[in-house]
Amino acid sequence: QVQLVESGGGLVQAGGSLRLSCAASGRTFRRNAMGWFRQAPGKEREFITTVNWSGGSTRYADSVKGRFTISRDNSKNTVYLQMNSLKPEDTAVYYCAASYSVVAGIRVDEYDYWGQGTQVTVSS
Repeated sequence: QVQLVESGGGLVQAGGSLRLSCAASGRTFRRNAMGWFRQAPGKEREFITTVNWSGGSTRYADSVKGRFTISRDNSKNTVYLQMNSLKPEDTAVYYCAASYSVVAGIRVDEYDYWGQGTQVTVSS
């Protein structure tokens, strides 16, 4: 059974940092693009960032560019999201996702596996 399990969410003050992890099990994702999305209450799921299979190519939403960094450790089947300079508007449930493809884009339907999500709350 394939699983993506996010961890590292929590409550942080504005300006603070959090590091999310997404551990995959059930199969290897070394040849798959991975991404992070988020969803705030009453809003649609929003693309944050994606990384290609090797980690050599990344893409970010304008809203997080310069503050968030995606990385991956294929030896651990894990992808990370380092979040700095957090803002109250970053508050959401954050989801890890994996694609069948070696590179993926910003659309939800480009991803085939999803984690259960982890809550990030940024207080002002």
